Amino acid sequence: MDRYVFDRTRMEFRKVTHSVWNILGKALKYFVITASLAVVYYIVFALLVNTDSERKLKRENQMYSRMYDEMVRKEQLVGDVLENLKVKDDEIYRQLFNSDAPDLGIMYPEGLLSVIDSVQDKDIVDYVGKKLDLLEEASGNVEENFQHVMKILSEGGKLPPLSNPLHDFSYARTGASVGEKINPFYKVAVMHGGLDLISQQGDPVYASADGVVKDVDHSTKGLGNVVTIDHGNGFITRYAHLENTRVSKGQKVTRDKQIGQVGMSGNSFAPHLHYEVLKDTLRVDPLNFLFASVSPEDYMGMLFMSSNTGQSMD
Repeated sequence: MDRYVFDRTRMEFRKVTHSVWNILGKALKYFVITASLAVVYYIVFALLVNTDSERKLKRENQMYSRMYDEMVRKEQLVGDVLENLKVKDDEIYRQLFNSDAPDLGIMYPEGLLSVIDSVQDKDIVDYVGKKLDLLEEASGNVEENFQHVMKILSEGGKLPPLSNPLHDFSYARTGASVGEKINPFYKVAVMHGGLDLISQQGDPVYASADGVVKDVDHSTKGLGNVVTIDHGNGFITRYAHLENTRVSKGQKVTRDKQIGQVGMSGNSFAPHLHYEVLKDTLRVDPLNFLFASVSPEDYMGMLFMSSNTGQSMD
């Protein structure tokens, strides 16, 4: 049916016609209105109605939120405990050595992360190259030593004294090793011929390898009560400042045989074991023989502690 409108200008009825642009405009308007309504409906649906997956994710987020608060609380508690332990260790170290304990943080490569950004790429490459060369050389030495040990075993020979004379030993109890150290009594640098292993008085001391007791000395001066064991192949160990001795001269002992107890006989600043290793009458660093009785991490700690402790305990 045709549609007419009154034209006031011409004072007559005019037939209404629809152009293509009018049709397209109306279609576009309807499309925009429909799309807008669809978006509004979707937003309302998303805000008011939750799917199973969304409900599950919300529950997980709430659980993680509670867990996070608990983890933060525990992390703070552990941090406080570690800080208290560090303070206690520093206090004990100062009482024994009259100096602050060395910072073990420099032992680990993580300490380099704070400054690595300021290092040039070329320097890093050079450093890594040198490290690789040292590691390659060290691995060759390890292989050579291993072959030497296997040769000794195959020929029925005796191994060096490789065991720690103190059981259940923590690297934090490592004192000064061989070298010039400050004497605790005279406060001057003197040659220290062994390794100080800090322990409680009365703790058992064990033979570090099979051997024969060469000497048992009792004295109130110098190294105090000392047990000396001959292990063969030129190796001799000496255990000093003992509270008492449990072996006699000429007695055969096996590895881990108790030979005495930790004390502070002679000139001893505090209870500890002064442990010496001699090879063909020459004093060597006992730490070079303890790698087999501790973990790699503890051995690294012992090396660090012994080299950074400037004062001996005898």
